[in-house]
Amino acid sequence: MTAVHRGPVSRLTRRIVMRANGFGLSLRRLMMAVAAVASLGALIDVAAVAPASAQSFTYNPLPPRPKPPKAANDNQMLVQATEVDYDYNNSRVSAVGNVQLFYNGTSVEADKVIYDQKTKRLHAEGNIRMTDADGKITYAEIMDLSDDYRDGFVDSLRVDTADQTRMAASRADRSSGNYTVFENGVYTACAPCKDDPKKPPLWQVKGARIIHDQQEKMLYFETAQIEFFGVPLAYMPYFSTPDPTVKRKSGFLMPGYVSGTTNTGYGVEVPYYWAIAPDMDATINPRFLSRQGVLLQGEFRQRLIDGAYQIRAYGIDQLDPGAFSGQPGDKQFRGAVDTKGQFALNDKWVWGWDGVLMSDYYFFSDYRLYQYRDPLGSFLLLPTEALSQLYLTGVGNRSFFDARTMYWLSYSGNQSQVPIVYPVIDYSNVLNYPVFGGEFSYKTNFVNMSRDQAVFDPITTIANTNSLCTTASADPLARTPSQCLLRGFPGTYTRLTAEAQWRKSFTDPLGQIWTPFASLRADAINSSVSNQPGVSNYLPVGDTQAFRLMPTVGLEYRYPFINIQPWGSTTVEPIAQIIIRPNETYAGKLPNEDAQSMVFDASNLFSVDKFSGYDRVEGGGRANVGVQSTTQFDKGGAVKALFGQSYQLFGMNSFAVQDPINTGLNSGLDKPRSDYVASASYSPNSTYTFSVRSRMDEQTWNVQRFEAEGRANFNRWAVSVLYGNYAAQPELGYLTRREGILTSGSIKLATNWVVSGSARWDLEANKINQYVLGAGYVDDCFVLAANYVTSYSYSAGTAPPVLSHAFMFQIGLRTLATSSTTSSSAGLQ
Repeated sequence: MTAVHRGPVSRLTRRIVMRANGFGLSLRRLMMAVAAVASLGALIDVAAVAPASAQSFTYNPLPPRPKPPKAANDNQMLVQATEVDYDYNNSRVSAVGNVQLFYNGTSVEADKVIYDQKTKRLHAEGNIRMTDADGKITYAEIMDLSDDYRDGFVDSLRVDTADQTRMAASRADRSSGNYTVFENGVYTACAPCKDDPKKPPLWQVKGARIIHDQQEKMLYFETAQIEFFGVPLAYMPYFSTPDPTVKRKSGFLMPGYVSGTTNTGYGVEVPYYWAIAPDMDATINPRFLSRQGVLLQGEFRQRLIDGAYQIRAYGIDQLDPGAFSGQPGDKQFRGAVDTKGQFALNDKWVWGWDGVLMSDYYFFSDYRLYQYRDPLGSFLLLPTEALSQLYLTGVGNRSFFDARTMYWLSYSGNQSQVPIVYPVIDYSNVLNYPVFGGEFSYKTNFVNMSRDQAVFDPITTIANTNSLCTTASADPLARTPSQCLLRGFPGTYTRLTAEAQWRKSFTDPLGQIWTPFASLRADAINSSVSNQPGVSNYLPVGDTQAFRLMPTVGLEYRYPFINIQPWGSTTVEPIAQIIIRPNETYAGKLPNEDAQSMVFDASNLFSVDKFSGYDRVEGGGRANVGVQSTTQFDKGGAVKALFGQSYQLFGMNSFAVQDPINTGLNSGLDKPRSDYVASASYSPNSTYTFSVRSRMDEQTWNVQRFEAEGRANFNRWAVSVLYGNYAAQPELGYLTRREGILTSGSIKLATNWVVSGSARWDLEANKINQYVLGAGYVDDCFVLAANYVTSYSYSAGTAPPVLSHAFMFQIGLRTLATSSTTSSSAGLQ
C-alpha cells in the first residue's frame, strides 16, 4: 500500500485491497481474527441442543445488507468503511462507520473495528453481523478476540444457521483455543412468529451455561430447561450432545418405554449408538424387563460403494420361563437374527437378501420385536410370518427380470404347512420394433416349490375341525364343494411357462378400430403330491408330468361415437371381443398355488385370461361384449361408465371346473352367460370423486357384488366412505352375505393441527370391528402425535382372530430428539 489516510473522508467511502506485506499484514491478521468469530457461530449447526438468552429467545432482524462482493482472489481482503485510520504511535488500525470486511467468502459488518498490533487483539462493536460462506449469520454487539482466536469474548451473541436453527447468548467466552462457554443461552429450531417476532417460539431450550469442547467436539449443557411458548415444562440439570461438525458420534440415544405383556413385564430401552467408522456403525439396545430380565438387541450396518447391508441380533436369558408355560417360549434362552442387504451390479441390475432365524417361532410376537408401522410410525401391527429370500432383479427399457428364492417363517407354529419356494423366475420383454406391423412381447415364469403338510380349510359349520377334510375316500366325488378346500398341497411342484403375444390395431375409414391378437402359451409341469389323508379327494397323488399348450387367436372391435356440445364432449364406445382357443387341459387336476384369487368385475371384463396367476389358464371359446361411455365437461369434471357381459361360446368353461380351492365357482363366470358387470364414476372437479362397481346375476339381476365409494378432498379436510355388499359364496367358504362400511377422514383444525380416523362397521354383525383414531401437530420444528388403533390380527398361540388395541404417543423436537411410547393389549373376540 502506498498511502495511509488519516481522518474522516467526508461522505466518501474508502475501499482498500490489502495484501500480505507491510501494513496489509496487520489487517490480514485482523481478518484472520474476524474469521475466528465464525467458529463461535459454527457450533450452532448442532443437531442437538443449546443456549438461551437470560429471558427468552426473540428475533429482531436487522435490515438486509448488501451481498459481499467477490474478492479478486483468495488471498485478498476488501475493507470498506467511512474512515480507515492507522495510528503509528500505538500500532493500531481502526475502521469506523459502516465497516464491511470481505475475505474468502466471509463478511463482517460493524459500526467500528479496531485491531491492536501490540496486544494482537481484535475489537469490534455496534451492530456486528458476520456471514460465512455456508450462509450462517452471527449477530453481536461487542466482540473482542486475540488474532489467533484462542481467547476472547462476544457480548449479546445471536446466530442464525442455514438449517433454520437459532441460538443466542448474553455472552460467549473463548479460552485456550479449545473451549467456548456460552452464558445464559437459548436454542431453538423453530422459525420466529411472522406476526410478532418478539414472541417466544413454539419451543426453546435455555441453559445457564453451555460449554463447547472443540477437541472432543462435544456440547455440555448445565441447568437446562425446555420451554413451550415461553412456559418451562422440563428441567435437565446436565446433558451433552455432539457439536454441529459431527455427523455421527458414539453415545446414548433417547431412552424408550415398553409397555410389555403379562408374560414379559414392563420395561425400558436404553440405546447406545457406536460410530465404528465412516462406512459402518452399530446400535446396542438393551431392554430391561421387570419379569424376564435383560433382552439384548444389537444392529450392525455398513454401507459399501455399491450397496449396504445390516444385521440385527436379539437374545435373552429368561428369568421366568414358566410365564410361557405350555408354549415354545418356555425355555431358558431365546433369541433371533435377521439381516438384509442390497447391492447394485450396474445401473440396471441389483441383488440382495432378507433373512430371519429364531430360536422359536413365538419369540418375535412374545416380545413384540418384529413390528410393522405405518409411514409416520403411528401404530404397530404384528405380522404372521417373516420372509427370508435371495433375489436378483434387472430392469431394462421395456424388459424386466426377477429371480428369487423364498422361505416364510411362520409365527403360528404351522411351519410344515408353509411352502418353500426354491426359485421363482420371471422375465418379460416388449420388442422395440414392430413384428408384422404390430407389437410383439413375450414372458416366462419358472417356479419350483415344496410343502411338507397339506393345508385344509373347512368351509362348513359342521366341519369345524380338519377331521372331515382329511377323511380318505376312494371316490373322488365324495368330497363336495360345501365341505373343505385344499389351500396348499403337500409335495413338490415345478412349472415352466412361456408365452408369446402379438397384437395390432387398425382404424378403418368409418372410424372403427379393429385389433387382431394372437398368443401361444406352453406349460411344462412336474407335480409330486404326497399321499396324506384326504389329499386324494382333491388331487391325484404321486408323480404327474404334464405338458399344457394354449394357442389363442382373437379380434377386438371398437366403434367410438363422439358427440360435441358447448358444455363438453361425450364418447360412446361399443366393444366386442371374440377369443378362440382349445379347452384347458388338466383342468382341476393340478396344484393351484398362485391363481387362487378370482374376482370378476368391470376391470377384467376384456382380459383375455381372467385367472390371476399361471397355475390355471382359461380355455374354450369366449366372447366379451360391453359398452363404455366417457363424458368430459369443458369446465372440468368427467363421467365414465361401463356395462358388459361375457359368454362361453364353445368348449369347456374353465371357471365351472372344480379345482382344489374352487377358484372359478361362484365367480359369475361359471355359466354360459356370465353375470352382468358394471361400473360408473363421476368427478365433478378435483375435490369430489364418486364411483360404483357391481356384478348382477344374469337371470334374476340380484346383486352379487356391489361397492360404492365417495371421496372428498378439500384444503382443510378429507373424507372417504366405502360401502361393500357381497353375496354368500359357499363353495369358496363364505357362507353368509358380507356387508360393511369403511370410513376414513382427516381434518385440519388449524395451520398445523390434524385429526384423523377410520372405522370399519360390519353391518351383518352390527358392530364396529376396527377403528383408528389419531391427532397430531406437525410443523418445521415440532411433532406431536397420538394414535389409538384396534384391529384383528394374529396372536401366537391362539386359533381365532385376536382384537388388538394399541396406543402410541410421540413427541419430536427437530434437531434434538424424538421420543415415543407405545402401549398395546389383545383379547380374544
